[in-house]
Amino acid sequence: MYLYTKDHAWVLVEGTKARVGISDFAQKELGDIAYVELPAVGKKMLRGDVACTVDSLKSSSEIYAPVSGTVIEVNKSLSEEGGCGLINKDPLGEGWIFGLEMSDPSECTLLLSEKDYQSYIQGN
Repeated sequence: MYLYTKDHAWVLVEGTKARVGISDFAQKELGDIAYVELPAVGKKMLRGDVACTVDSLKSSSEIYAPVSGTVIEVNKSLSEEGGCGLINKDPLGEGWIFGLEMSDPSECTLLLSEKDYQSYIQGN
């Protein structure tokens, strides 16, 4: 089950691990993704900290940590030539950005369900 932040990141929770990316809505707003500054593996962050930056041909956008934890993996495919396009092609799958070992899984209760996120982006 995907959970979302109001700044358009998604979280896929598996036990105490969380995989993070940007929503389909966000990638459409950004347009063609040109570069992703991935966080360093081992980086500790608190919910709301800047985790990484995504640059498109239109603009640059900071991605904030949706939950607190330590970065345990990054999507190295995004660093390969043309790899950033995975975010545009498959934002909720192969276009994931990084994974965290959550330090406080209860923070997931602060995230939006898919239904609530859809209502949020539609302004309802």
